[in-house]
Amino acid sequence: MADLIEIAGTGLSAAINPFGAELTHLRDPHGRELMTDADPAFWTGHAPLLFPFVGRLNGDVLRLDGAEYPMKQHGFARRRDFTLVEQGGSHARFRLEDDAETRAVYPFAFALDAAYAIEGATLTNAITIANRGDVPMPASFGFHPAFAWPLPYGAPRAGHRIAFDADEPGGLVALKDGLAAPGERASPLEARVLHLSDALFADDALIWNGLASRRVSYGVEGGPQLEIAFPDTDKLGIWTKPGSAFICIEPWHGIADPQGFTGDFRDKPGVFEIAPGESWTCRMEITLR
Repeated sequence: MADLIEIAGTGLSAAINPFGAELTHLRDPHGRELMTDADPAFWTGHAPLLFPFVGRLNGDVLRLDGAEYPMKQHGFARRRDFTLVEQGGSHARFRLEDDAETRAVYPFAFALDAAYAIEGATLTNAITIANRGDVPMPASFGFHPAFAWPLPYGAPRAGHRIAFDADEPGGLVALKDGLAAPGERASPLEARVLHLSDALFADDALIWNGLASRRVSYGVEGGPQLEIAFPDTDKLGIWTKPGSAFICIEPWHGIADPQGFTGDFRDKPGVFEIAPGESWTCRMEITLR
């Protein structure tokens, strides 16, 4: 494993792994861990960055301009070394650039920057995807942070909840074998609150497609909370492996292929195009309150 890059502010400290530019630790001012324990019996991820797409492709194949490229769920960025291009006491920025290996499965010239900065009790993760080629570049992106469940403040796991900042009356995306299935899954929200339990995840992740909310709060009512803000994305996945010590709260700009989808990658739900010489940005903010 590469050496982790440490950054800190007055209210939080963090450590990022250059492999995947992955947030690996997030700690409160007393050193208490707010991220997953990465128990290998459940899932060893911490907060992978999902690029150039979110979710699973039908048949694990990216179809583009008549060609087919094999690619695993959530893309390749999480399995690549990023270069540390900037570092200070409270900030760091990492970059992934195209090379022969990426172009063999995603034939575009790009730069993916992942910047982390702590100010007070807020960690901001800002993503910039730049098209360095001369043709429009289709892409998508998602965050995948896994927070400690329970949080390290003494409350039981069963008391944790996720509160949305707006009404979300619609249903959820139904999943089958990792792909979006026909119809909808009934929403488990009670008013704006998701009361967490392992039973919610017996049939895979909960996925909202087209949220009104742009932030959620996670924790025990009346206790310390993590507020996760995602001003630039309108999809959200929430997931865990039942019995584990983490809960993933995942702002996305895309979802899995629909079942049976064999269309061009540009038509995959949530995919956008970046013009030559242009870039696209999004951010996630995690605040301890």
